[in-house]
Amino acid sequence: MLKNRLAILVLLFTYYFYLGDFNVSAQQFRPGFVYTRNRGRCTPQYWSSRRESWPKMVPQTSTVSKIFGSRAYERYRYDLTLLEAAGRNDDGDNVFARLVKQSTAALLNSYARHNYPYSAWEVKTMLIQALVSEKSASVLAQQLSQANEACN
Repeated sequence: MLKNRLAILVLLFTYYFYLGDFNVSAQQFRPGFVYTRNRGRCTPQYWSSRRESWPKMVPQTSTVSKIFGSRAYERYRYDLTLLEAAGRNDDGDNVFARLVKQSTAALLNSYARHNYPYSAWEVKTMLIQALVSEKSASVLAQQLSQANEACN
């Protein structure tokens, strides 16, 4: 009985000294948790970063009003370029800013990504139709955001 207790005690000390120290030393040499967010190749942030050349049909300096038409001209600045629209940071509460940001990325994806679910004319048409109200703009911005996030 004493031998069993002694054996258990030896095992506990061995476990504590060897494995306990091993875990501490492993934690000391292991790098900390690094959070990286893998943004897709279809998001507005990706297109505004200029990591990939834009499709030739849509130059970066094109204005939103020239690409999306006169209704977009009425809603947005006349000189707002697609690059500026993709890189906007004021899309928190402004649904129309969010809409133009996601629509710009969707248009670029429709030209550059073969598996993108919308064609260029669909993106342009949907944007024009969504400019009639905040509710329709919000719904389309969310729909395009999901398509942009899912695309690779």
